Amino acid sequence: MASTEFESAVASVKQLTEDPGNDVKLKLYALYKQATEGDVAGKRPGFTDFVGRAKYDAWAKLSGTSGEDAEAQYIAIVADLTAT
Repeated sequence: MASTEFESAVASVKQLTEDPGNDVKLKLYALYKQATEGDVAGKRPGFTDFVGRAKYDAWAKLSGTSGEDAEAQYIAIVADLTAT
């Protein structure tokens, strides 16, 4: 289901020379998961798992977003990151 452009954007993220920051990485994570797996499922991690909880919450915010829309948003963010 993933487009070639999306797969290329995923590969580009791994080649970034500068850290885009936690907020951007969290957004990219959530968009990737929404594009590849759909809506979040399972239990929300416990309060002591800060990273897992943040990832779960970011992904949960995208519930209802289509895979195609998530891919498009992901590609747009990566294009901005690689344009500099």
